[in-house]
Amino acid sequence: MNIPLSNPDITKKERDAVLRVLKTPHLSLGPKLPEFEQVMAGYAGVKYAVAMSSGTAVLHTIIKALGIGKGDYVLTTPFSFISTSNCLLFEGAAPIFVDIDENAYNLTPEAVEKAYLALPVEKRQKVKAVAYVDVFGVPADGEGFEHFGKKYHLHIIDDSAEALGSTLKGRKCGSFGDAGLFAFYPNKQITTGEGGVLVTGNKDLAAMAKSLRNQGRDEGAGWLQHARLGYNYRLSDINCALGIAQMQRIDEILQKRKKVKATYDAQFDNLFKKGLLIPQRIPVGAEVSPFVYVLRLSGDFTKEDREKLLNSLREKGIGCSNYFTPIHLQPHYRELGWQYGDMPATERISERTIALPFFNNLKESRIKYIVQAVSQYFPQ
Repeated sequence: MNIPLSNPDITKKERDAVLRVLKTPHLSLGPKLPEFEQVMAGYAGVKYAVAMSSGTAVLHTIIKALGIGKGDYVLTTPFSFISTSNCLLFEGAAPIFVDIDENAYNLTPEAVEKAYLALPVEKRQKVKAVAYVDVFGVPADGEGFEHFGKKYHLHIIDDSAEALGSTLKGRKCGSFGDAGLFAFYPNKQITTGEGGVLVTGNKDLAAMAKSLRNQGRDEGAGWLQHARLGYNYRLSDINCALGIAQMQRIDEILQKRKKVKATYDAQFDNLFKKGLLIPQRIPVGAEVSPFVYVLRLSGDFTKEDREKLLNSLREKGIGCSNYFTPIHLQPHYRELGWQYGDMPATERISERTIALPFFNNLKESRIKYIVQAVSQYFPQ
């Protein structure tokens, strides 16, 4: 048996949508781009959306559009995909990592405020923003971060790359702060193959982002007229057509994912009750659109125990991984002075996480096989 970690849900509807674009002369900068952006803005509940070639491109563009640059700092999480922090380095800015909540795996406004106020005054004055993440699709306290941003006059960036469809108190993730983003790599809730979208209520930020993604051209300017340094971060009409078709199925897709998660949860209930496996905590008032299925071994287990379990699952044909390696312990962040012990909660969690196969059409029989393989590792 071979069960992949992820598997995109592509139907005839998506294939037909892409083929229709291929029969037109508009493969890029055609009508599907604004159509997809309108769909995404409406879904997020914001006025503007700017589609780009990846979630990383979107985050870099947000950093650039907000004027965050050399010598500036951004308060952010060490428990995320590395793009969250790398995009700061692209512009000569640097992250100030804040440790995460050990149960929800997200940053909290309280911890960020404590870290901010503990900085030396000269460093604190160079902090320009907070970039928080809705980790694994679980909403962080977006309202709390908005209040924090207003209190200290800081930009707030909602990295909701993993949380399309998640809500907090009825409000969509991605809609908080100055700007948010979704990403569409094949393991996400919907896919465009590669791609991402910036969502915001700020007209000027959206206009700047459109220019930056298109080689610095202003809207309506000639093809060889470049108002500023920009990038080729465009998303083709082919990708957009795929995204539109996926979004037409979004309710079906999210229901499938929730069903897979619920099946896993029911099968693992005994190990949860024994405290051997620990699920991520969901905040009150949150509706979660699950991105991956990640469990944590209890504190009685070590990183070496986790690696033995992962290897055991792989030998049985089960795709699995650790999620995430702490960003501050990656080589080029260690060179900036970060080291083991700086983020103890993040380090404890990272050493014990297990990501299991998770995708829309994962069959119950395969889930039972996976759960049995995991359960065999524990003393009965």
